[in-house]
Amino acid sequence: MVFPGVSPRELKRMLKRMGINVKELKNVNRITLETNEKVFIIEDPQVLMFDSGKQKIFQIIANRIIEETAPMESKKEALEISLSDEDIKFVAEQAGVSLEKAREALIKTKGDLAEAILLLRESGS
Repeated sequence: MVFPGVSPRELKRMLKRMGINVKELKNVNRITLETNEKVFIIEDPQVLMFDSGKQKIFQIIANRIIEETAPMESKKEALEISLSDEDIKFVAEQAGVSLEKAREALIKTKGDLAEAILLLRESGS
């Protein structure tokens, strides 16, 4: 939290007096925001949660953002399939493609590593 002339400690005290608790969420690996046209994947974010009891407000400080445009079907499939970063990196290395192409192939193959690698090698991607 950055406010000119106010230390983070003092700001927390002021917010607490107003009934707002501030908590940093630790170990957040990824946040996905979806719009009708795009998907924003925020990797390794810093996340603060402001809790006033009635509502929670999240402040996200992005270190790395990936923007994707994907059809609705792909987005739904991606949400249903749990893809690990290790699997994506492995497929990318084995097929000699970008992480994004590896992720897309894993979504098409419903997470099957071998099938994704073969798909990418056959298509020459």
